[in-house]
This record gives sequence, structure tokens and C-alpha cells, in this order.
Amino acid sequence: MTLAVLASCALTGIDAPPVRVEVHLAPGLPSFTMVGLADTEVRESRERVRAALLSSGFDFPAGRLTVNLAPADLPKESGRFDLPIAVGVLLASGQIAMPSLAGRVRARDAVPPLARLVLAGELSLTGALVPVAGALAIALSLSRRQPGAELLLPAGSAGQAARVPGLRVYGAATLRDVVAHLEEKQVLTATAGHADAAAGLPPCLSDVKGQYGARRALEVAAAGGHNLLMLGPPGSGKSMLAQRLPGLLPPLRHDDALEAAAIASLAPGPAPPFGLRPFRAPHHSVSGAALVGGGTRPRPGEITFAHLGVLFLDELPEFGRHVLDTLREPLETGRVSIARAQHRTDYPARFQLVAAMNPCRCGWHGSNVKACACTPDQVAAYRARLSGPLLDRIDLQVEVPAAGDDWADLPPGEPTAAVRQRVETALDLQHRRQGCANAALAPGQVDAYCRPDAAARALWKQAMKQFAWSARTAHRVLKVARTVADLAGAAEIGSPHMAEAVQFRRPLRER
Repeated sequence: MTLAVLASCALTGIDAPPVRVEVHLAPGLPSFTMVGLADTEVRESRERVRAALLSSGFDFPAGRLTVNLAPADLPKESGRFDLPIAVGVLLASGQIAMPSLAGRVRARDAVPPLARLVLAGELSLTGALVPVAGALAIALSLSRRQPGAELLLPAGSAGQAARVPGLRVYGAATLRDVVAHLEEKQVLTATAGHADAAAGLPPCLSDVKGQYGARRALEVAAAGGHNLLMLGPPGSGKSMLAQRLPGLLPPLRHDDALEAAAIASLAPGPAPPFGLRPFRAPHHSVSGAALVGGGTRPRPGEITFAHLGVLFLDELPEFGRHVLDTLREPLETGRVSIARAQHRTDYPARFQLVAAMNPCRCGWHGSNVKACACTPDQVAAYRARLSGPLLDRIDLQVEVPAAGDDWADLPPGEPTAAVRQRVETALDLQHRRQGCANAALAPGQVDAYCRPDAAARALWKQAMKQFAWSARTAHRVLKVARTVADLAGAAEIGSPHMAEAVQFRRPLRER
């Protein structure tokens, strides 16, 4: 009777809790049993491991083989446990001779072998290692939880994981390469992190001609981290403006870039360029689970993939109302919690919301370019698809008028680089003053840092009464006014700053 113990990890949200893989081989009729709350993908590893061992020139042991994935109450999913299970089978059957790292152990041994080495990887039937999703999330979680640990991954995932500083990552192409490394016959070289390829420049704001009011709103939104809603007819430039917001934001710090890349590694498809702020633009047919996360096995949604970046919702009223209302809590807290009967998963969701909508179903209400075909009741019904509590959480609500006949003759607008310099100056001032962007100020901090002078305060109170603002809206207007003042380099909020902030919050239904 022989027991082999190895270290691996699960994936819950962007956290990778440790999993102990115990492989027990005992005499008896041949069987292969797996326990430990394993999902279907994990249970199917029995056939992948058997075929990979035989294809790699090893024997599959005859006897009662039991694999335990501990802790037993932690759900296990995906094929990343193939590699530790296969290595455990080889250790338990005595087919690996490890001179220094570890060897076979008896059931009464208290110290598990391979204590520093964490293995994760899916096996093909040929014995080749297949890249796994979430490699960077696994590496980031492991470096925080277990300094000095070593991580062994498929070669296709190791370069991504090696971005995490202070973590030794090995990449192997086949199961035989892993065995040779453990036997110290051909030790793998630690993988170096991917060199950051030169990413293409984001689209420049100078491409947008005219639309000076909308451009100013975009600058204010970037300078304070505010949410933005643009209202205008088709073709007025709303999508172009939204796509240029990430370029106005300062580059991500390395720690934030690692966190954003770790989240992106959970999504299928190629990873976006490292260090760029995410920009997500889901279609209006998106479900609530796809937007905020969910499913039987909770997965991150678009708001988590937009963490530290921009979430753009085009044709906002076309989204399901219940889908949009799921954004209300994440917009306030910066996190989304998905609860299931047996477990709960938390995902970060500090994103900047940018939304665009037409003024009515046909899109031409209030336009001088084309007559609107909608009745007043149809216009009101179209705009009523947006709930008041959601609009309450959108700081800037601006009109983007239709382009005039002379738009092609207008000069190019101010380039992104010039606007970003002002944005970075304002954000740096905010972080030195209060430690966060203005949009993230708590109610108590608003009173401390967003004090208007007497004239500005009178204007604010007058607008509050005229437009029947809620307390949340009134606080958000103060934050926007503070951002306008920061862009102007003013120490105190004056009446011009407050007037501009109030103009950005004219009631949508009055336009």
C-alpha cells in the first residue's frame, strides 16, 4: 500500500485556494476512484491520465487506485488536476525515482512530499501538456499565499504566469519532461516572463471633430473616474468618444496590470496586451449572468473583465431592464458577490461605466437634421426603460448633437496626449489630497474635500431643489464640481465649476 501526496490548486474567482492531491495505490481488483467534490471535467481525467501514461511509455498500475482532492468541501473543476494526478500515480507505483525532492511515502508519514512545488496542467492523450485557463490568476494567488513556492505549468501557460515577481515558474511540454525534471535527469529552466510587446496605440481623440461639449464631458469623466451617459442621434460620435476614453486614463501600475491580466486570463480566447486598460462592449442582448457573472459554476462577467477599465454599453435602453439593474450594487461597491447554495464567490468590479443611447426609438427626437417619427408617449416610454436608481449612479449625462453639414471641414480635435496630460495632473492632485479619485469619495469625505464657496453652494442648493435631486445625486454633483475645479487648478469649488457640474446633470427626461 503506497500513498503519494502533491500540491495543486483550485480556482475560485481570481483566488487559487490550495488543493492537496493524494494518490493511494492498494492491492485488489483494478479500479480508479476519484473523491473530493470533483466536477465532471475532473472525473474525466481518469481516462486522460491513463492514456497519457501509456502514450508516454509508463505503465498504468494494476490495483485499487484512489485519488482524493482535499479539502473535500471545495469544488474542483477543469482539467488542471491531470498533471498532479498523473505524477501521483507514477510516484505511488514507484515509476519515478526522485533523488532529492521526494519519493514514495507511507500512509503514516506526516510530511507530504513536493511541499514547495505546485503542479497544474491538462494532459492530452499523447502525454502532451495543454495550456490551462487562469494561469496568471493561479500564479498571483500563489505568490501572495506561499512566498518561495515553485509552480510547474504547461509551457504554453508558464510565460504568462512568470510575469508575477518573486515566483519561480517552470514550463513543460510533455509528461516525460515533468518526470525528467523530478528525477533531476533534465531539470527544467525557470521561465522568464513574456516581454511586453508594443501594443498598438489607442484611437486618438483628435479623430472626433467638433462635439466640444461631449469631448469636455469625456475629459471630466476621465479626470475624476466618473460614469458617463451620452444621449444623441445615430452617427453623432458617441461610440467613437467612448472608445477613446481608455487612452485618456493613466497607465496601470504594475500591480494593477497584473490583477487585470489575471482576470483576463480567465476568459477564453487570446489575452489582451499586458498593461492596457480593459475596454468591454457587450451586445445589448447580453444576459444578467454574462454581464455581472454567474452560472451553475460561477464565472466572472463583463463587469469583472472591465475591472480597472471601461465598460461601454451602447444602445442602453435596448438592454433588459433587470439586466441593467444588476449594475446598481457593483457601481457602488466595486465588487460583485455571486452566492450559491454551497459556496460564494467574490469578483472585483471597479470599472468606469460609459453608456450611449438615442433620444428615442427612431433616434431623431430634438434633431434639426431629420424629423422624428415618434409620438411623445413613445419617446417617454423609450426613455422610461432606464430606472431612476440606475440614472442616479451616472454622474455625467450629456447630449451629443448630430453633426452639422460642415463637420467634414472642421479641424481635427485636440489629441489624446494633450488631454491625458491634464487628466493625469488632476488625478495626481486627487490622490495626493485624498488617496483616491473624486468618484470614489465616501459621503464623509465629500464634506471634507468638496467644499464649495458661498456662491457655488447657493447654486448647488438651487439646482437640488429645482431638479428634485436625491442625496446621492447631490453628492455626485459635488464630486463632479470638485473634478472640474481640479482640472482648472482651483483649490476651492467656485460657481463656474458648480455651474458646469450642474449642466452635466440636467434631467434626462427633460431633454
